[in-house]
Amino acid sequence: MEFAEAIVAKLAERAARASELDELMASPEVLTDHKLVAQYSKEKGQLAEAVELHEELEALLQEREEALLLAEDDDADTAAYAREILESYEERSESLDERIKSALVTEKDDFRDKVIVEVRAGTGGDEATLFAADLYRMYKRFAESRRWKLEELEVTSSEVGGFKEITFGVSGEGAWRYLRFESGGHRVQRVPATETQGRIHTSAATVAVLPEAEEAEIDVKDDDLRIDTMRAGGPGGQSVNTTASAVRITHLPTDTVVICQDEKSQHKNKAKAMRILLSRLLEAEQRRLHEERAAQRKSQVGTGDRSARVRTYNFPQNRATDHRLGENFSLEQVIAGKMDALVEALDERDREERIANL
Repeated sequence: MEFAEAIVAKLAERAARASELDELMASPEVLTDHKLVAQYSKEKGQLAEAVELHEELEALLQEREEALLLAEDDDADTAAYAREILESYEERSESLDERIKSALVTEKDDFRDKVIVEVRAGTGGDEATLFAADLYRMYKRFAESRRWKLEELEVTSSEVGGFKEITFGVSGEGAWRYLRFESGGHRVQRVPATETQGRIHTSAATVAVLPEAEEAEIDVKDDDLRIDTMRAGGPGGQSVNTTASAVRITHLPTDTVVICQDEKSQHKNKAKAMRILLSRLLEAEQRRLHEERAAQRKSQVGTGDRSARVRTYNFPQNRATDHRLGENFSLEQVIAGKMDALVEALDERDREERIANL
């Protein structure tokens, strides 16, 4: 088989970038900048597979060229040996082509191990806040099964024990890869505990999964921020803190506002608010870039569109339907955090679509 020119060019481009990083990391300017060293080292590690595949491809193509010449040799044994190499080339090239495609559709963001998840109650009143709490527990159990670390950042509870909104961080290998597809609208169909006539209600919540920004990724100037402090408020506006520990940060260029008040320490609330703010700004930039790329694609599963309904949880029928996959899963398993089959199916579909769009 012949390797597609575009695929060979992309692989060569990544190998060239790895060589460029070697030169950069050897320069005095970079060696004295610990942040850049860490950033470039991480990027080079992510390109290691592409470098190996590029070397393997060049060796295979060189071997084929030499075999084509030897196949015409007057020596019968030499010609026979060359033909054996050429006969095996087809199978080896097809295998290498698949591995190259897989490597090329792997983007550096796929290696992120930190995300911030925001779950907000939607339509449905108190029942929607209870559903938001169910979603949080589902993600918490899933994180525990993967041995990821989960940290609550900001919580707004409802009077019935649910969450009007909860923001939490998740860190661990594969956190972004497997949680990014949760962004969007989630709908629940069940009989609420407060329903006396047994009628099924439909409520909703939205989930946003943001890649947590590294310090070097988003450049936010101090002049672009307005930081206000205030007393933390409880349910119904009740003051729960006599000191000004709550923090509101406004990013003036984008009018993005983040408020954190869960901690008693103003310093801790400010640090949490900045984490959330940076991640929201990074997500907005990634969404812009995604929309530019998506204009050239027919579809992509991981759009992260918060307005799109991604899943319905039907309790009476014990069915969780993912609308992107068009498949049903055991609700009992999914809500218990046993989401491996679901998220891996979404990951595989996304991989197939990326390969189709190479």
